[in-house]
Amino acid sequence: MNYAGRFNSFIFKGQNVYDAIAAYKEMSGITHLEFNYPEHIAGYDLEELKDAIAPLKVNGLAVRWRKDFLHGDFTNPDEKLRRRAIQMSKDACDVCRELGGSVITLWFENDGFDYPFEIDYEKDWEKLIEGLREVADYAPDLKISIEYKPFEEREFALVDSAGMTLYLIREVDRPNVGCTLDFCHMLMKHDNPSFGLALAASTGKLFGLHMNDGYGRKDSGLIFGSVNFALSAEFIYYLEKYNYDGVVFFDTFPIREESRGECQANVDAFELIKSKVDREGVEKISEIVSKHDGLSTNKLIQDMLR
Repeated sequence: MNYAGRFNSFIFKGQNVYDAIAAYKEMSGITHLEFNYPEHIAGYDLEELKDAIAPLKVNGLAVRWRKDFLHGDFTNPDEKLRRRAIQMSKDACDVCRELGGSVITLWFENDGFDYPFEIDYEKDWEKLIEGLREVADYAPDLKISIEYKPFEEREFALVDSAGMTLYLIREVDRPNVGCTLDFCHMLMKHDNPSFGLALAASTGKLFGLHMNDGYGRKDSGLIFGSVNFALSAEFIYYLEKYNYDGVVFFDTFPIREESRGECQANVDAFELIKSKVDREGVEKISEIVSKHDGLSTNKLIQDMLR
């Protein structure tokens, strides 16, 4: 597997991008880096960044619109701000390509609503589709990946579930548009993570992963596998069943933990759970799944824990 960590984990604690890159180079298992755009790129020379990153690789960029766009990103009622949000996505494509990345992740943090009667649902949905088509057509060589989250920053997100994400992908109808699945976001929606994974992967639309863990009430960003072992193991099983060969990005929040150790704990946890899945084997697990029997699956989980 290829693994990447979260830059905010270091920058939140006062380190700059170069310090974070150096820290990731010292970790076991980290192969790729992902940056938020523009916050992790602004003010840095791209050639110097590339030199600092090597021999690691860049997987992609995640666009962040932040405070100027509180009323919407691709659905902003101010057309000038809407155009700016779309242009930022195009600019991110240019930078991603320059850094050797291949994935642009779009989380529409401000596209949603808080109150009844606040937006025209059909109109905003169409604006979202049109904006995505424009970005996808601008960079057909890159993967444009939609990351859903049911709430936060808005009370209700327009793209709030695995099903809505896949519906949006179908409506956009571009071969380079797919999705990034965030484990915590799926728990928040009470989506079964592996259900959404199976549907996205089986249609060739799984472009990225944000691995973490939590209790489903908020975006906890806890260490992968620390709360939901069985769901984490099932998720890895489906990754292997569908031969996922992309990057596993750990989107976790070490607020009280030391950043480097917390990131390494994610890699170690993923590898450990993966080894337990591999010990049972995809073929054997598939046979158990085919039984539709809770007792058999419970025994499988107990076997993995031994």
